[in-house]
Formats: sequence, C-alpha cells, structure tokens
Amino acid sequence: MTKYVIKRLFSGLITIFLVFVINFILIHIAPGDPVSVMMGKDNNDPELRAALMAKYGLDQPLYVQFYRQLTTTIRGDLGDSYIYSRPVVDMIAEKIGPTLLLVFPSALIALIIGAAMGILSARHEGSVIDVIFSGLTYILNAMPSFWLGLMLIILFATRLNLLPSSGMIDVRAGYTGFRYILDVLRHLALPLGTLVLINIPYYYRIAKSSVLQVTNEEFITTFRATGMSERKIFNKYVFKNAILPVVTVFGITMAFLISGVTLIETVFAWPGTGRLTLTAINQRDYTVLMGMYLVVSVMVALTMIVVDIVYALLDPRIRY
Repeated sequence: MTKYVIKRLFSGLITIFLVFVINFILIHIAPGDPVSVMMGKDNNDPELRAALMAKYGLDQPLYVQFYRQLTTTIRGDLGDSYIYSRPVVDMIAEKIGPTLLLVFPSALIALIIGAAMGILSARHEGSVIDVIFSGLTYILNAMPSFWLGLMLIILFATRLNLLPSSGMIDVRAGYTGFRYILDVLRHLALPLGTLVLINIPYYYRIAKSSVLQVTNEEFITTFRATGMSERKIFNKYVFKNAILPVVTVFGITMAFLISGVTLIETVFAWPGTGRLTLTAINQRDYTVLMGMYLVVSVMVALTMIVVDIVYALLDPRIRY
C-alpha cells in the first residue's frame, strides 16, 4: 500500500507541474496584459509603458519570466499582485476559506442524498419511488446552475423573505460568537443548496446503474440460488462493489466544484476564490491567476490522490 501511495503522490506532482507550465503559457499569450489595465484605455504613453514593463519584469523573455515564477513558487512565494500590490498568498488565504466552506459540505451532502436515492431506485426498479426520483433528477440535470440559483433567490429571499440573497455575513448586524455562525449558515443555505441540487443527479445515475449492474452479475445469482438473504447479499457484496464508481464520481465532482464554483459565487456574491479568479482574469493580473490556478491544481490533485487511496482500501485489487 505504501508503494501505491508514493506512486500516486509522484504522479500528482507531475500533474501539478504540467498544469503550472500550461497555465503560465496560456496566461501570457492571451490578449492583454496588466500594464494596459494599470495605464487605462486613454493613456498610451510609451515611456510609462516601458517603465512599468521593466518594473514588473514583463519585458524579459518568456522563459526568463517562467524560471523566475517557478523558483519563487517553489520557495512558497507566489509574488505580489500587479494591480493591488499585495502578496498573492494573503489574497488567496482570505478567499480560500469561504470557497472550501461552500464546496466540501455541498459535495458530501450531494453524495449522500444522490447515492441513497440511486440505491433506493435500483432496489425498487420500476416502482413509484423509482419514477419520482428519476423524473426529479432529470429535471435537476437540465437546470443551469446560475438559473437555479436565481430561482432560489426569488423564492426564498424575495418572495418568502426567509434567507439572505447574497454575501457571507450581515455586515451591518455585527454578530459575534454563536450568532455569527448562525448568520454565516443562513447566508450559506442558498448557494450550498444550489450546488447540492445540481450535483445530486450525477451520484444518482452512477449509484443506480452500478447497483443494477452488480445485482445482475452471475455470482449474485449464485448466492440467491443458495438461499442467502437479499439483505446479506446487498450489504456484503452488492453495496461494496457498487460504491466504487460512486467514489470515483465524487473525486471528479470535487475537482469540478473546486475549479468551477465561480458562477455560483458570482450569483450569490459569495466572497470566495471564484470571484477573485474572475476579477484577476478581467484585470490580467498574472501573479494572482498563477497563484489561483496553482492552488486549484494542488487541491484537485490531492482530492484525486485521496480518492485513489480510498478506492484501493475498498478494493485491494486496485493497489496491485
């Protein structure tokens, strides 16, 4: 098992490095640059532009800029923002907490609810429960995340006035202690609920199809022929084999949520890394973008490594 984990860690490091290289190239060859943003549309002074380019090292060859970025990153220094003149590490540290608070609970809740619905539908295939769950997940799967978020805002915030529509806290209230936690949870309800509803169909389909596939295997038929109870067959053989694809989807979904939560954070004005990334893209803030993409790639790689380890624990054949 140790050798398997070391191999996965090594492959994760290679993946992070390749992502770093690709992101650096794409960011620097894209139209626009931070100097143009700082100077503004109406200012085209060549001397000022040359001075700013030299100040930030943007006048150097691309390979020199890459080497400088790589060496400073390895030392744990992501540089300073071109636009805000603040350490990128501090800017990301301020935003990563709210994003993780939104992503991880929503992924776990969607996993539990979606897998439970899929297992129930598979065990009662063709029943009323199966028809209702299948229809519900088809509807949810057809909804764009931003549209669903807006509909939840209209219903629960505008019409019913039960939940806040945006932000993470009520700044004017100035809550502290337990009341502050409750305030954060109230603001978290709608964006988290949107992510949960959007991701339930993925787990539902995988869980249902996996259970049905394993249930129809020949060794399950053999167990039934021997008189073994359905409960024992499911708990000991069907569930353990059917849950493996669900674990894989969980890892993929986590990777998607970490890197693709920008839209939800924008709709609900959630102060996370998604909005920071979107702002950095609009302002061509290279250092912030590189820092954000590095953090996202590390988090995705770690998530996939953990999923692979869990996979190997559930099925010892994987590690060999």
